[in-house]
Amino acid sequence: MKEVFHTYTQEEGVHNAFFQIESAELEINEGFVFGAFKNGNKVTSNTPFYTASIGKTFTAAAIAQLVDAGKLGFNDRVVDYLGDLISGLHVINEQDYTNELKIHHLLNHTSGLADYFEDRPKGDQPNMIQGLFVEPNRFWTPQELLTFSKENFSALFKPGSGYHYTDTGYVLLGLIIEKITGKKLHEYFEESLFKPLSLELTSMNLRSEPIQQPDFPLAEIYVGPTEISHFKSLSTDWAGGAIRSTGKDLNAFLKALLNGDLIKGITLSQMQKWIPESKGTYYGYGLRKWVLNELSSELPKLTIIGHSGLTGSFMYYCPELDTYLSGTFNQTELLQNHIVFIAELLTKLKANN
Repeated sequence: MKEVFHTYTQEEGVHNAFFQIESAELEINEGFVFGAFKNGNKVTSNTPFYTASIGKTFTAAAIAQLVDAGKLGFNDRVVDYLGDLISGLHVINEQDYTNELKIHHLLNHTSGLADYFEDRPKGDQPNMIQGLFVEPNRFWTPQELLTFSKENFSALFKPGSGYHYTDTGYVLLGLIIEKITGKKLHEYFEESLFKPLSLELTSMNLRSEPIQQPDFPLAEIYVGPTEISHFKSLSTDWAGGAIRSTGKDLNAFLKALLNGDLIKGITLSQMQKWIPESKGTYYGYGLRKWVLNELSSELPKLTIIGHSGLTGSFMYYCPELDTYLSGTFNQTELLQNHIVFIAELLTKLKANN
């Protein structure tokens, strides 16, 4: 495992990387790290890293908890919670479908809303990924993100009639959590997810601090040659991906979620109503599933369930091998490397066991 991990850390552009693997069945519990900060300090297994869109699984788990508590339903209308805040958000050819948006549409990206983060806005306006560099010191509120979405995008299709991955829907989910609980999203996460699961090195970037003081605040994040971990504009990533964590904490969270320690079994089943995303990949409610032999017939018949992120971050469980794998390569230009790495590693584990 160490050799496979080391191979992928040698890719050009990788400045730091983290990997944690746990399997009771295979009797494995190991962690590996690579790299250093620009000042020369080496990263450790206790250095939190930016998990990017893995945060969607945390938000989906929080919504599922509220479903279990009887405070909302997956089929509830979004407008019933957010009212005028989302007025005019979902418009196609002057037809307004905003009132048809339901919570499950947001969870599985079938809302038809454009993605403020990566989609191309109207005119010459940069999208949010480009905007990270345009205004690196700007702190964005969720309400400002919604305003940006309304002003710069049209919806793509009627709610429930297609699939389009979008962070916009997860901003709405975060606002719904705040509306129902009366707490800031990071406060709810801390009280209902981080503390109960002893995720002591996990927090929301720019919004909260971890329970335990880490050795370093955050591993450096690279977009090509540019390091962005200090950008306040990362606040554009909120309920869809602002979690800082470690491989050990991520494995503990995913294990609790999939084992039914966080939510009821029937609710977890609903979260795993898969719809096709792309070749070999399927999406549920804040969960992604990869079927390896559908990616390539040369790969074994193994499945992984969890999520990944733009920075090369990953958090997955392989049920066939009872194995949890979490980590990151912290380089947006190597986004797909994590799935190639996981596929190679699991193929070797299966062959040896």
